[in-house]
Amino acid sequence: MAAAGGPEAPSAAAGPEAGAASSSSSSASSSPVVVQREPVYNWQATKRSLRERFAFLFANELLSDVRFVVGKAGPRGGGGGPVGAPGPAQQRIPAHRFVLAAGSAVFDAMFNGGMATTSAEIELPDVEPAAFLALLRFLYSDEVQIGPETVMTTLYTAKKYAVPALEAHCVEFLTKHLRADNAFMLLTQARLFDEPQLASLCLDTIDKSTIDAISAEGFTDIDIDTLCAVLERDTLSIRESRLFGAVVRWAEAECQRQQLAVTSTNKQKVLGKALSLIRFPLMTIEEFAAGPAQSGILSDREVVNLFLHFTVNPKPRVDYIDRPRCCLRGKECSINRFQQVESRWGYSGTSDRIRFTVNRRISIVGFGLYGSIHGPTDYQVNIQIIEYEKNQTLGQNDTGFSCDGTANTFRVMFKEPIEILPTVCYTACATLKGPDSHYGTKGLKKVIHESPASSKTCFFFFSSPGNNNGTSIEDGQIPEIIFYT
Repeated sequence: MAAAGGPEAPSAAAGPEAGAASSSSSSASSSPVVVQREPVYNWQATKRSLRERFAFLFANELLSDVRFVVGKAGPRGGGGGPVGAPGPAQQRIPAHRFVLAAGSAVFDAMFNGGMATTSAEIELPDVEPAAFLALLRFLYSDEVQIGPETVMTTLYTAKKYAVPALEAHCVEFLTKHLRADNAFMLLTQARLFDEPQLASLCLDTIDKSTIDAISAEGFTDIDIDTLCAVLERDTLSIRESRLFGAVVRWAEAECQRQQLAVTSTNKQKVLGKALSLIRFPLMTIEEFAAGPAQSGILSDREVVNLFLHFTVNPKPRVDYIDRPRCCLRGKECSINRFQQVESRWGYSGTSDRIRFTVNRRISIVGFGLYGSIHGPTDYQVNIQIIEYEKNQTLGQNDTGFSCDGTANTFRVMFKEPIEILPTVCYTACATLKGPDSHYGTKGLKKVIHESPASSKTCFFFFSSPGNNNGTSIEDGQIPEIIFYT
């Protein structure tokens, strides 16, 4: 028998989860096709079109001039089997050289090229029978029959035999069923099959729903190159401390795959270059102390340098990226809770605070603050978002801003976006050091932001109990909240 080899095909279970809807072109089925063997007299007269006639010949011994033994031969039972019969994991499928050559340059070369095979039976051990039948069905009738269990093996087969139209149907199917919980699995397959469009869509999904994506089972199954490709992105929507926790989970799974003991040293070893892509400087000192500093994955010298980076000025050089990850797609939005600006608002080390809730999930990236009434000057400021009920700081930044003496607001940004969930109460906090400033009056309890591209975002404001430097619903600081939906 002649053999047509190729790279190892993906397993039939490598598609999106079982139970997803099948291709819109046709219902999907992985059951073997019944091969027609008995000739039918005058069958041509019953078919009204060329397509119907070719479709009739699909998986039909009638007029066939080549057969494929598709799939890997499995072990036989004690009774053996006839010599030359396909194994239990194989299927013998009849075909017609002309039809295959007309639809695929690879088949054309196989049958008509300079090194054409003359064998009447060709082995394809690296192709799944269901995927090969899907390919033949498409070549004979333009009918697409793919499902969640067969889409990856069909994509592999379509690429192997250079049938780009079927490739496109497979990618469309995968795109339609792409979700956060299968994005990493599909990203791995897209990179394996060199499908940049699908890979880009997977990365967009991971950007927008990073927490859900890394929580999915498929995250720990990705290869190191895919992990690095994701960690390099500036567009992930997740706190760096949580991302570090996910990377540690991946390292533990990789140790097990490599049959290594799950120790700190081995986790550092399997992570390799991926560890340098964690942006430790974006963490708060509390997050760093509670996680990476105690993980054993960083050297003692690295831990000390990062603690110094958090606590002293000038900051020592660290070999980790400190560029913020800006998670979001679409247009930046902002709301202003005041209707009028007045002067003067003073500062003595007390934080201006205002509580708020929102009606939908957003990510806050910064505040707009009022500046000096005494002309151009600089302010130092610490900004925070605190989950009110838990009294937990979700994000903070020690920064500063320059103002020009006008009544405008001036942007101060967090190191990374902070996820805000609907109906949860949060406190916006700003501690300024600088001269007296403008402040807002005629505050609103409810502010609605409307965007053509998304639903309404409603902010509801509440005065913060305790010492808040006088800021309230009615007047004070923190006039603007800058966010992405």
